[in-house]
Amino acid sequence: MGRQTPLFHWHSTHKGKLVDFSGWDMPVNYGSQIEEHHAVRTDVGMFDVSHMTVVDITGGDARAYLRRLLANDVARLDGKIGKAIYSAMLNERGGVMDDLIVYHLDGWYRAVVNCSTRDKDLAWMQRQADGFTVTINERDDLAMIAVQGPNAIARHALVRPQLAEPISRLQVFQGLLLDDSLFARTGYTGEDGLEIMLPADEAVTLWQQLHAAGVHACGLGARDTLRLEAGMNLYGNEMNDEISPLAANMGWTIAWEPEDRAFIGRDGISAERRAASGQKLVGLVMREKGLPRAHQPVLVDGEPAGEITSGSYSPTLNCSIALARVSSAVKIGEQCQVEIRNKRLPVTLVKPCFVRQGKSMV
Repeated sequence: MGRQTPLFHWHSTHKGKLVDFSGWDMPVNYGSQIEEHHAVRTDVGMFDVSHMTVVDITGGDARAYLRRLLANDVARLDGKIGKAIYSAMLNERGGVMDDLIVYHLDGWYRAVVNCSTRDKDLAWMQRQADGFTVTINERDDLAMIAVQGPNAIARHALVRPQLAEPISRLQVFQGLLLDDSLFARTGYTGEDGLEIMLPADEAVTLWQQLHAAGVHACGLGARDTLRLEAGMNLYGNEMNDEISPLAANMGWTIAWEPEDRAFIGRDGISAERRAASGQKLVGLVMREKGLPRAHQPVLVDGEPAGEITSGSYSPTLNCSIALARVSSAVKIGEQCQVEIRNKRLPVTLVKPCFVRQGKSMV
C-alpha cells in the first residue's frame, strides 16, 4: 500500500484504476483514457495532483535564497503579488535536479515540486539554506486539484460563484491566495485552467461539487498524453541530474541577467552556452503505424543522432508523437527515422510542441 491522497476513497469507489506512482496510489484512468484526454481538450477535466510537493519559503532572506537556488530569477516577481515563474533547480554541474513553479505571495514564496524528487529536493533546499535566514516548510496539510480545459474557469465559477469575479481576473501564471487556499492559473495540459491548493479536509467536497457540475474526472494517463502534446517536460524523461536545461528546451527559463547573480549551476551551463553545441530537445511526428517509446534511437541518414525521451499516441492529432534529444546540428523540418523493433520508421522533426489550446501546432 502506497501513500494516499485525501481523494483516495473517491477514486477507489468510482472505477479509478489505481497504480503506484512514485510511492503514491494514484488513478491512471477511470475507464477510458482517450475520453478523459478529449474532455480536457474540448471541455473540462480535473486531476487529483495532491501527490505533488508544496513548499513554503519564508524569512528575511527568502528572496536572496531563491535567487541563489534557482536558474530563473524571483526578482522578476518583485512588486507582483501572486505572480509565478517556472524554473529549473540545478546542481553545481548544471544538471536539472527538478523543475518547479514558484509563486510570490507578499514577502514569502510557495514552490510546487515533483513528488518523484521530493526527498532529494527537500534535502537540497535545506542544505542550500545554510547562511540564509529562511524557513522551508513542506505543506503536507494541503491537497491539490487541477481543473483544466477551455471551460475550466467557467465551470469552477458554477460551484463557487462567490469566487468567480476575482478568479476571472487572474492572468496566466498568476495565483490568488484566499484564506488557506491558493487558486493559480497554471497547469500541465496546454489548456487554460486552475491548479487549486486547499486544506486537505476540503478537497473531497470541492471534488464532488465539480463532478456534480459535469467536470470529468481524469487520471494520470490522460495527464501524460496532454502534457506530451503540449511539449511539456517530465522529470526523469526530458531532464534529470545529468541533463542541462539547455538540452531540455528550458533555456528560456534561465535568467542570465544580471551577470553577477551567482545561481547554482551557472558556471556549468555558461560553458555549454558558449560552446553552442551539444544536444537539444525536438518533437517527432510519426504518420505511419508504430508507437515511439523512450530510449528508442533516432537516426539521420542512417546514422545515430539521438534518442526518444517520451513518446505516445496523440489522441488530438490521431498519430504518434514523441519528444527526442538529438544533436544540435539536426534541423527542424528534417526527415529522419526512429528504430522500433528493428524497423526504421520515418518521422518529421518539429518544434517540441504539438498542441496548444486544442489546436495543432504541426
